[in-house]
Amino acid sequence: MKTKFTRNDIRRAFLAAVFAAPAVFSLTVFSGCERIRGIFNNDEAAGPEGAPQAQPEAPVFAVNTTAAVRGQIQDYIALSGDIIAGSTVDTYSEAAGKITRVYVSVGQWVNRGAAIAEVDPSRPGMTYRVSVATAPINGTVVSLPAQVGMTISQSVPLARIAGGGALEIRVYVAERFISKMAMNLPCEITLDAWPGEIFQGSISEVSPTVDPASRTMEIRVNVSNAGSKLKAGMFAKVRIITERKENIVKIPSSAVVNRFGEQYVFTVDRANPAAPVVRKKNITQGILIDGVLEVQQGLSPGEEVVIRGQTLLDDGARINVIEQVQSLNAN
Repeated sequence: MKTKFTRNDIRRAFLAAVFAAPAVFSLTVFSGCERIRGIFNNDEAAGPEGAPQAQPEAPVFAVNTTAAVRGQIQDYIALSGDIIAGSTVDTYSEAAGKITRVYVSVGQWVNRGAAIAEVDPSRPGMTYRVSVATAPINGTVVSLPAQVGMTISQSVPLARIAGGGALEIRVYVAERFISKMAMNLPCEITLDAWPGEIFQGSISEVSPTVDPASRTMEIRVNVSNAGSKLKAGMFAKVRIITERKENIVKIPSSAVVNRFGEQYVFTVDRANPAAPVVRKKNITQGILIDGVLEVQQGLSPGEEVVIRGQTLLDDGARINVIEQVQSLNAN
């Protein structure tokens, strides 16, 4: 049986559909906005199943570390100079004339009064007794200008003798370091002739004046010559120890971070061995020598500090220790 719709029925149905459309559209828009708001507020995931989003993990930084140690540090001034005989005396003849004989050679040890050379003061038509020049001190002949056949006067040296076997190093200190110089300061001496070996010495003489041309002051350094390895004329490198501190905390200078006027280091916190983190520690610096820094305050011996990879670190950052570098020598 067919249902018959009148014109009024059709009109009422049309009006009902028109008035219902805005409500459906508003409900759809509202529902979409709520879903977008929920996504931006991390209320729910954007995935089709609506599972909660996973929070991103904190970054892990690769670093190298080492341990702070307690030991010694020393400040020094590096210089270089020639080894010279500690005391030298020239030998002269009492008479002018021709050298007829030389009794010694360079490097030979002589005693006081030993014959050095003979000088014949004779003139044509006159004969004189030969004069023998003798050594004025015990020592080693380091220079021998005298040669047979030479004619000399009383002012010409026949030989130079270094007494006692003592050697010195003559160095020149720049004017800005003069205030640090003092008698008996310890010195460490190295030579290319004896690589890897360190000879000990001390300041034995300080010049009372400064050369106005070079603005330097002459210093003499006594050197221990055990085994007679050192020779006059050798070139030596000298470290004059101006300050020595014992029982201090020291670290590599590469561990220090300077940011915004602060000086600090990052220490490793292994409270959670599976996820170590770093802690920022402000420090007070002392002497810095050859890449080794004295830490006066803020760090204890044995603490592990970051020495490489700390550029992007901040307090509490997670790290992965790639290498633990061997600690500094305590000496």
